Amino acid sequence: MDWKIIALTALAAFMGSIGQLEFKRGAGTLQFDIKLLLTNYHLIIGLAVYAVSTVIYVYALSKGQLSILYPIIATSYIWTLMFSKIFLKESVGLTSWAGVFFILLGVTLIATQAGS
Repeated sequence: MDWKIIALTALAAFMGSIGQLEFKRGAGTLQFDIKLLLTNYHLIIGLAVYAVSTVIYVYALSKGQLSILYPIIATSYIWTLMFSKIFLKESVGLTSWAGVFFILLGVTLIATQAGS
């Protein structure tokens, strides 16, 4: 499989995590009032970034194999964990870091299989 498609999928995962971060930021002031929803910039940015991420991912799927590309989306958990720690100051335990290791190991094994 073309490495560019794998890179696009990784970009989609990264962008999706940015969208999740913005959703979390917007949720802090969430109120179900139309005017407030339309002016909640974090939610709007989150939706926009997530939408672009989805379009990139769907394009990658049109060029590659789902069985290889979908596991790469799992890297979004890694980005989200790192963004949560850095930007939201959330605590991240050893078990979560162990999970990151296993996600990276699995994605690496699958990507390696894609190259052969």
